[in-house]
Amino acid sequence: MPDTSFPVLAAIAGAAVVLLDVGIRVAALGIIPAGRKPSTGVAWLLLVLLAPIVGLVAFGLFGSPRLGRKREAELRRINATIAERTAPLHTREPDASAPPYVVSAVRLNHRLASLPFSPDNNVTMIEDYAGSIEAMTEAVGRAERYVLVEFYITALDDLTRPLLDALAAAADRGVTVRLLLDHLGSRGIPGWPDLRRRLDASGIEWHPMLPIAPLRGKFRRPDLRNHRKLLVVDGLVGFTGSQNLTEPGYNKPKNHELGREWVELMVRLRGPVVASLEAVFASDWALETGEVIGVVPSPEAGPAEPGELTGASCQVVPSGPGYSAENNLLLFTTLIYGATRRLSLTSPYFVPDESLLYAVTTAARRGVEVELFVSELSDQFMVGHAQNSYYKALLEAGVRIHRYPAPYILHSKHFSVDDDVVVIGSSNMDLRSFALNFEVSLMMTGDEVVAAMRRVEDRYRELSHELTLEEWSQRGPGKRYVDTVMRLTAALQ
Repeated sequence: MPDTSFPVLAAIAGAAVVLLDVGIRVAALGIIPAGRKPSTGVAWLLLVLLAPIVGLVAFGLFGSPRLGRKREAELRRINATIAERTAPLHTREPDASAPPYVVSAVRLNHRLASLPFSPDNNVTMIEDYAGSIEAMTEAVGRAERYVLVEFYITALDDLTRPLLDALAAAADRGVTVRLLLDHLGSRGIPGWPDLRRRLDASGIEWHPMLPIAPLRGKFRRPDLRNHRKLLVVDGLVGFTGSQNLTEPGYNKPKNHELGREWVELMVRLRGPVVASLEAVFASDWALETGEVIGVVPSPEAGPAEPGELTGASCQVVPSGPGYSAENNLLLFTTLIYGATRRLSLTSPYFVPDESLLYAVTTAARRGVEVELFVSELSDQFMVGHAQNSYYKALLEAGVRIHRYPAPYILHSKHFSVDDDVVVIGSSNMDLRSFALNFEVSLMMTGDEVVAAMRRVEDRYRELSHELTLEEWSQRGPGKRYVDTVMRLTAALQ
């Protein structure tokens, strides 16, 4: 008799595959949309329905923005401890001349992150890329007690070497120097082994943030990043903004060949707000090391130094997966809906969710003069095309889009509303920065600060090419198709 076992087994295997395929699709319908934004849920469902096995594996790796139960519990405990220790940093209400939407934003920020709104800070805006590294190096050279450094990317190169030397020298003279850098973000830059050897040979206490080390039990969603940039010296001076600690071509020969350099904006701060930056560092240090360091109020800024702007009221807003809400997105939309005359946005990666897109386009349709500064050429293929997919809707609503000329990458991250308020920091206006990255934003009010930001925006406008709806409509169907596909992948958060 012929052997019929193989056909039977093949039939059983085929039926099992069909049942598994159907089971994955049915389960996805009831599991994936739960607790997600509609756009994100639809994007994941589409992937799983089109390719169930591939979609299931991708969802398992990238479907959850959570840090893991143990790490999230630790972060909640740390945030509670930091909130207690920052209680002496009393928050203030904006003065009576502040518009209601700014008052509302201040209260929102305090409820989200417990950090105060503090008046009487001195601010220096630094557009010069090398100049910001030099200013930080000078501040570290004056350190007497401690230096706190936290950057998404830290690299060893000709531009950053003096700063790293200053940090090592400070440690040698007894100053406590603590350094945090994102594990995957920094190791992806050429020279990582040399940087590690340099740090290990110094007295700097350094740790990678969000490390991936499966053999040591450290694993999480692999594309989570700590994207913050800040430096604090003795509680007296602080720095934050968009710039990483690397030379403007990111140590990559291709960038140097193309003349591609990153354009940044940093702020140097003196006054009570410095303690809030210190509190953000303290929470990240505790998360990575288990050590909770003290946070004490920073002194008044005192007389203005050359180039400083005075009278700025400031509030630091940290955000990231460890918070119950998307702090940066809530702040951004609150301020944008308050605009009555003018709104100027700068973001290298503008891939908004529905709420931010509606806020921006609604402002333009209300008659607010809305402008968006972006790079002419994106350094990231997928994000760049996803960003392109929003231009038509923005232009039709009346948003003026200015594209900073290639080969430069406009990497600054800031916006201003009317003549009232400025926000600057590490956060892009994209889904990743809202949901997956740890970010830090700084909200500032004050006539001098707003005027200074206007001057920055004016320089961007002079250099940029304004995109028109007619010009954008002439793009071919192939490019539009790629834009649409990449828009879907951007929603896979």
